Amino acid sequence: MPDGGHVAGLLAAAGQGLRLAAGPKAFVTVGGRTLLEWAVLGLEAVCDEVIVAVPGPDLERARALVPGATVMAGGASRQETVARLAAATTAELVLVHDAARPFLPVEVAQRVVEATVRHGAATAARALADTVVDMTSGVTLDRDRLRAVQTPQGFQRALLVRAHHEAATQAAVATDDAALVRRLGVEVAWVEGSPLLTKITTPDDLPLAEALCRLWLEARERTRPT
Repeated sequence: MPDGGHVAGLLAAAGQGLRLAAGPKAFVTVGGRTLLEWAVLGLEAVCDEVIVAVPGPDLERARALVPGATVMAGGASRQETVARLAAATTAELVLVHDAARPFLPVEVAQRVVEATVRHGAATAARALADTVVDMTSGVTLDRDRLRAVQTPQGFQRALLVRAHHEAATQAAVATDDAALVRRLGVEVAWVEGSPLLTKITTPDDLPLAEALCRLWLEARERTRPT
């Protein structure tokens, strides 16, 4: 692990999972554990502390599942939830991650931390394999210039706090924290993500999640120190 100082993992797990239609997404079970537990396991491998935000009524339930993490109530939106998480630590560097991407490869997390140490902000992302078309114009986009953004995203905490403060002041909304940081004119470094970080969103994704879980466990076993 690079020397980035104290690193806090901030896990946004307060979503209601409406498209998944199985209750709060963090508590959906895959491979015998909840998505919350898998995501915390991944962060614990690279972070000095893990702070989790879940729906307010589920605080005790979450604390029982992840006793090694600090658990707090999330906000009304993901953006508000991350702002609360960032305010709950004094770590110099933070990794923001989503419970909807529960199978975090340690090498991806390490790449994000290393890039954040160098640049102040970084995100995992993947190149697109499919043809991408603008449905409004019918124009085929140059996929070589496009990336599918994933989490974790790493930031110097002070930068992330400033980005959220500016967004709240200006009523600006973004789908991820890297976009809020770019609003400040700050470049966000790109590092290679992983297919294991596929987002779990709909019921059709659950069989895929079972397969991803098995692959993640196999990779974890291969990289475990002997």
